[in-house]
Amino acid sequence: MSEKPYLSIVAPVFNEEGNVRELHRRILEACQKIGKSFEIIFIDDGSRDGTVKECEGLSPLILIKFRKNFGQTAAMDAGFKQAQGEIIVTMDSDLQNDPADIPLLLAEMDKGFDVVSGWRFHRKDNLSKHLASRAANLLRKVLINDTIHDSGCSLKAYKKECFKDVDLFGEMHRFIPAILELQGYKVGEVKVTHFPRVHGVTKYNWKRGIKGIVDMISVWFWRKYSNRPLHLFGGTGMVFMALGFAILVWMGIEKIFYGYPVATRNWPLLGVFFVLIGIQLFISGLLADILLKSYYKSRNTMNYNIKEIVQS
Repeated sequence: MSEKPYLSIVAPVFNEEGNVRELHRRILEACQKIGKSFEIIFIDDGSRDGTVKECEGLSPLILIKFRKNFGQTAAMDAGFKQAQGEIIVTMDSDLQNDPADIPLLLAEMDKGFDVVSGWRFHRKDNLSKHLASRAANLLRKVLINDTIHDSGCSLKAYKKECFKDVDLFGEMHRFIPAILELQGYKVGEVKVTHFPRVHGVTKYNWKRGIKGIVDMISVWFWRKYSNRPLHLFGGTGMVFMALGFAILVWMGIEKIFYGYPVATRNWPLLGVFFVLIGIQLFISGLLADILLKSYYKSRNTMNYNIKEIVQS
């Protein structure tokens, strides 16, 4: 083990007392075969069973303990910030990912990729998880249209530099490749092994599915309008204002030239409503544009990512 390891293996754990020791053994065996310096990081996400006790005595191991359950995304973010390796490899702690596949990810990265995602080509999950995953993947393709097949696979490899300006919230961990692709990083994919769960119970439920959809919409917004929110809100607002003005003009024409009554009709109210909604959306776009500029300024960064500067 060196001060600056080449590999950092990051695995969030939550109520996985039956899996952590075997997981550590498999990771250790896989990393030793690779022959590079490494570190193993477990993030205990507020486990209520004997997970932390099972981690005692495991070496080498960096164990980050949360005070309570904050979720997998928060655990991933804490692991990324702790990791010192040039390459960060993430995986689940339920033994469904195979650490022996890590060399496959590294070999793909050698082709010039910044991120390599695992693809569970032959998944070993129950029917409900299969159906939920297919529905989520279809929605992801419509909204995000990233280049990978299986965003839900936790077995991924990243260059450390990918997380220089990335903070994760909500259920964003499954969309990390899409977020990084948005910033210009090159994303690849390889087929990996997937085992059925033997110990413990799955942590995925309908609540996490709803949160994932909400976060997917957030990624869609950042992908398309993060640099120009005024185009979304302002453009939509102008459409509503134009429609409202058109209704009001038509009502005025009917009143002036045809003598139709206006007070007893709902169309004028609808026209005024559309105009007001349009103005509100346009103002929201202006405020979002101001906030976005303040966001980038406060982080001392900009809405672009420089790979390198070459002087000759």
